[in-house]
Amino acid sequence: MASVFKRKRKVKLASGKAVTRQSAKWHIKYVDADGIERRVPAYRDKIASQQLAAKLEKEVELAKEGGVDRYKEHRKTSLTEHLEDFKKSLSARANTKEHVMLTFRRAKNVIEGCGFATWNNIQASKVQSYVASLRDGKNGIGASTFNCYLKAAKQFCKWMVQDRRASESPIEYLKCETVRKVVDEEHPRRALEIDELRRLLEVTNAGVKRFGMTGYERYLLYRLSAETGLRANELRSLKICSFDFDNFIVRVSGANTKNKREAVQPLRLDTAEELKRFFSNKMPNLKAFGGTCKKLTQRTAKMLQADLAKAKIPYVVNGLYFDFHALRHQTGTLLAASGVHPKVAQSIMRHGDINLTLSRYSHTLTGQEAKAVEAMPDLSLPSSKKQIATGTDDKCVAVAKNGPATLIPKLTPQLTPTAYPECDHSAAVGNMLSEKTEKALSHNSLQGGMLDTKMEALSANVTTDKAIRPNVLKTEGIVFNALCQKERDVTLK
Repeated sequence: MASVFKRKRKVKLASGKAVTRQSAKWHIKYVDADGIERRVPAYRDKIASQQLAAKLEKEVELAKEGGVDRYKEHRKTSLTEHLEDFKKSLSARANTKEHVMLTFRRAKNVIEGCGFATWNNIQASKVQSYVASLRDGKNGIGASTFNCYLKAAKQFCKWMVQDRRASESPIEYLKCETVRKVVDEEHPRRALEIDELRRLLEVTNAGVKRFGMTGYERYLLYRLSAETGLRANELRSLKICSFDFDNFIVRVSGANTKNKREAVQPLRLDTAEELKRFFSNKMPNLKAFGGTCKKLTQRTAKMLQADLAKAKIPYVVNGLYFDFHALRHQTGTLLAASGVHPKVAQSIMRHGDINLTLSRYSHTLTGQEAKAVEAMPDLSLPSSKKQIATGTDDKCVAVAKNGPATLIPKLTPQLTPTAYPECDHSAAVGNMLSEKTEKALSHNSLQGGMLDTKMEALSANVTTDKAIRPNVLKTEGIVFNALCQKERDVTLK
């Protein structure tokens, strides 16, 4: 039921006394067809205001039955006014000023580019054609920017429906272009080796002033980014009060993070101490980084590229870039190289999918593959171990009894006919052995117990371990008998 009333407000007189005064006009309070309570101004005359209230109430009943256009007034309103209200709505959602202005400008460019004046003028085909024309020419926009313009226009129209200013969005069916999910394929990134990263930080620390920042401030910026994985926009939003040096953490508000959630990143103790000294004697609400500029530069990639050149580190290696966002890749790589559990690394990187942490943001450093292979279990056979350990190819005899094995060279002669091609080494060695064998056999010292005595002396020269002498004597006796048998065969022939 519609009702009329006069608004009351308190007014402070010059004497300081507060009095209550009523408005000159009557106002009407009613509930529209959507169930929303409305309050609209009427006339100074009460009877005329009551008649207007009855008319509004009748229109509500007709609107519920579908006989009245509820959005007639909004259709007549200029789109410029709707856009201003749209911008206020974006600001009220705790978005950053940059995001609000960027979305507002894109939606406004589409509306004005198509020549739309009121809501009834909006046509999906014209919006599609205009946004597509932005891609033409040498400086045309890419697929991602094309989607951003289209999304801004669709967001404005969706807001009109949600705010009960229109029944439906005329461009709802328009679809964005398909963009590859892995954006890094167009600009693949890499991670620096540990010594390269240290050289970059060292050279930057001693570097000159760039983009309003001293070398030491840029050094702290790069180090903080590589250790926390904070993005450029997140670093740009930091204030000195964002750092909690008592708990060694840094906070990023949800309005400045990619997932719109507050980020709380841990700090290394040594890094926190350096930042604390750097921020000393500065107001808490001042920006953390940016130097003499109003805020941290938008050209962080150019700044880092200049410091890379000073450190003699290439910007591109085998098609892989190291720009400012690559410092976030450096975080994932350092976490993986330190043996951090993948779930912990995912939490620090703030990724929704662990595959993103492991596949895209974790790179292999030099030497990691070789160390991983060396850490595998030893699969060599026992026989292979002996040959590899001694460096011999069955040229020694291993003798062991109640202790570690002892290697004794075999007495089998090795014939090498390559030193003197004209000489028959086999015959020469055979004749020499034949003469020595005949003398040894004809001599009395090799008969009876004398042979055992000499062989025992030979065994004593080879080893002093009495526990293995029987094996040594047995081995040398077998070898000596084999030489004697060979000489007999040569003599008979």
